[in-house]
Amino acid sequence: MTFDSLGLSASFLAKLSSSGLQSATAIQQKSIPAILEGKDVMAVAPTGSGKTIGYALPLLQRLEGTKSKNRFISALILVPTRELAMQVNEVVVTYSKALPSPLIAMAVYGGVSINPQMKKMNGVDVLVATPGRLIELLDSNALQLAEVSTLVLDEADKMLSMGFKEEVDNILSRLPIKRQTLLFSATLDKEVKTMQEKLLENPVTIIIERETPEELDLIKQEAFRVTQEKKGLLLRHLITSRDLRQVLIFCSSTYQVEHVNDKLNINGITSKAIHSKKSQGARKQNLADFKNGAETGVRCLVTTDLLARGIDIAFLPTVINYELPRSPLDFTHRIGRTGRAENPGTAITLVTADEAHHWRVIQKKIGKKVWTEDLPEWNS
Repeated sequence: MTFDSLGLSASFLAKLSSSGLQSATAIQQKSIPAILEGKDVMAVAPTGSGKTIGYALPLLQRLEGTKSKNRFISALILVPTRELAMQVNEVVVTYSKALPSPLIAMAVYGGVSINPQMKKMNGVDVLVATPGRLIELLDSNALQLAEVSTLVLDEADKMLSMGFKEEVDNILSRLPIKRQTLLFSATLDKEVKTMQEKLLENPVTIIIERETPEELDLIKQEAFRVTQEKKGLLLRHLITSRDLRQVLIFCSSTYQVEHVNDKLNINGITSKAIHSKKSQGARKQNLADFKNGAETGVRCLVTTDLLARGIDIAFLPTVINYELPRSPLDFTHRIGRTGRAENPGTAITLVTADEAHHWRVIQKKIGKKVWTEDLPEWNS
């Protein structure tokens, strides 16, 4: 289905077309008309399904022509991580510029000084925020929520699993009772259901099933049995022998991220690292260098599950699981960074003997058997 039949304005249709987006995804087809009608929405959709455009465009269209009072925002988008805040804000800013009278959007998050964010709050219409930093700004009287007409909770399940329930409840208590509420989540667990019942009034419920076999086929999965001692050597061999570019590598700890990143650079493979112990400025710059690898020469980005949902690169070709994640759901989020928007991708998993049982569990849960090869031979 094309975007033309969803009720979006001509300016948005032109912008979507110029961006190369012709067909709406399933979540966009169902969420855009409902949001434009002013209804509450409960949407469950897997990572990479296009939900940001699914709520951002109708939200902006409904706000078109309005102007927020000083420090009284009109729309609030709550997200769990800084990376996702920047990603969502980028989408909102891009499409806001397509409006005849563009709205002002801004992202606020921790890890950086709060003072510049406070000073830029004047005239903001749409605020994308992480819970902790938003409360700091509210407690400093840097903004008011009394005139918020639309609330979006994006990645609600992750927000709750990260321990933000108390902060979210604090924020909800300061919002107007009469508003449009949009709840987006990758899963519908008990806590998300409780939030839905508490916040939404006669919602339109949208359930987009996790990847179909056809969509999973876009992700070519490979796995190799390897000893812990030879993991690094195998990783470097795969990258160099296949001349891989834009490789996203997942590790289970910040220590391992730094170790793998250092080894790659020492061996002539330009790499950057992102994890929770790096400053926000460093994380932002390293991600930008990775995205612009053709200019910067950065071939790899090594990270923890911090970025399993927070990174958005349209044509990311390769994901490598240097270590297995804790859960099958995290595995799905990881490999879901590639094979998106009908573009093929490759997900490679390195498995030690100690990880063999967990690897079988993951395959069973995702419903896909991945042929696991023995360590290949190569000249070192």
